[in-house]
Amino acid sequence: MVEKFATIIPKNVILNGFVGDQIKTTVKIIPEEKYPFKIVESKAINGKNIRFKLEEHKLSKGMEYVLTVENLKKNKGRYSDNISLETDSKIRPLIRIRVNGSIRDRQPGANK
Repeated sequence: MVEKFATIIPKNVILNGFVGDQIKTTVKIIPEEKYPFKIVESKAINGKNIRFKLEEHKLSKGMEYVLTVENLKKNKGRYSDNISLETDSKIRPLIRIRVNGSIRDRQPGANK
């Protein structure tokens, strides 16, 4: 049986929306008590269409990380990227968060 290293909610980031809208979401990364770790570095593989921020929050039992990912694509289209989170853990030195974006044109007459 594989033991859980961390709780990651959601496991993948999906940024769907319309051109011109602010599209962003957050991911919670909570280390399991048995396997504490710190995230020491974060970077996007491509980074062209996204901006992200990683915040550390102290909980009563350890740490929680909140990753906020925001769409930067200004025109319609799809993209994918990965955010790599480097940890100080020997068990799992790298956590990858997949990011998929789908930006559409708003239909004429549709409300904002």
